[in-house]
Amino acid sequence: MKIALVAHDKKKAEMVEFMVKYEAVFQPYSLYATGTTGKRIMEATNLEIHLLKSGPLGGDQQIGSLIAMGDLDLIFFFRDPLTAQPHEPDISALLRLCDVYGIPLATNQSTATLLVQALEIGWLLK
Repeated sequence: MKIALVAHDKKKAEMVEFMVKYEAVFQPYSLYATGTTGKRIMEATNLEIHLLKSGPLGGDQQIGSLIAMGDLDLIFFFRDPLTAQPHEPDISALLRLCDVYGIPLATNQSTATLLVQALEIGWLLK
């Protein structure tokens, strides 16, 4: 299973804490992340992550491309809904692709926790 990890600037610390908490669950999977988010997760864990570009520099579009090619199964995208993002069109396109291709997407920690629990019991196998 291939999983993407993305977090807006104000949500990066939350994403890192989440990944530390569930590091053992994510260990067997192929992980992809946008630039800074992935680096921060790797600094805090022993997880190996395929680093993409920063979101505003094309990382969101790289993830969208992986979705369209059938190369992603699950996305954790901790969004900051209270801060305007200069690359909002890229974010909207990424969310739309998740809907088009039926990719499970967690945009907050509560939903992410439910998806991790589904991973733990084998409900999200590919």
